[in-house]
Amino acid sequence: MIQLKSEREIEVMSRGGRILAETVREVEHAVKPGMTTADLDSIADKFIRSHPGATPAFKGLYNFPASVCTSINNEIVHGIPSKKRVIREGDLVSIDIGVRLEGYYTDSATTVGVGAVDSDSRRLLDVTRQALAAGIAAATAENHIGDIGAAVQRVVEAAGFSVVRELVGHGIGVSFHEEPQVPNYGKPKRGVRLAPGLTIAIEPMVNVGKPGTRTLSDRWTVVSADGSRSAHFEHTVAITRDGPRVLTALAA
Repeated sequence: MIQLKSEREIEVMSRGGRILAETVREVEHAVKPGMTTADLDSIADKFIRSHPGATPAFKGLYNFPASVCTSINNEIVHGIPSKKRVIREGDLVSIDIGVRLEGYYTDSATTVGVGAVDSDSRRLLDVTRQALAAGIAAATAENHIGDIGAAVQRVVEAAGFSVVRELVGHGIGVSFHEEPQVPNYGKPKRGVRLAPGLTIAIEPMVNVGKPGTRTLSDRWTVVSADGSRSAHFEHTVAITRDGPRVLTALAA
């Protein structure tokens, strides 16, 4: 069942979203060669918990063992932080983080190029950011879920990259995953109609190569089937009568 939020509930989510935006910035700025992905997890966990009432949303969610997902290069999502996983110059590191505050969840992700990255990787980052922006711009009242997916898909495929189809965005609020699903592909005017009070996570996941995926033996980490690099950007967005409101953006 789709849950529409009141203005009060959206304000609570926006408070959690600001904490999350600051967390993403802290972790993003910390990434450098020689760090481990466990170091990033520790930074995020401590920063979130430094805010009264805020807790990392991922820790224990579906038994996930860490506070962030850290996915490198051909890893798309759900990489488990490890003291053995060392970040190297030229890597792409995707960092997916959630916050729970006063019973409400927010979700956000970014992908960081570590030092000097190759031109295909730089273009992948630019295109995935642009795809997220296009998806958010389409998240207006009276549009449909398909409008969001179509907007993302147009940007990605025009650049010659592939949209991951087996993983999607989602509704979010009192539960981390709510209805509706928010695919990164689709046709305009198809699917659920967007109504004020709907809160969703829009999260393009884009591969340089083909869209196929597989899951590693840890049962969490999803990688591109052809080994190509992937990028992931995400914001939690509220549908309002005045247009989309990004709840996980840094304060102006």
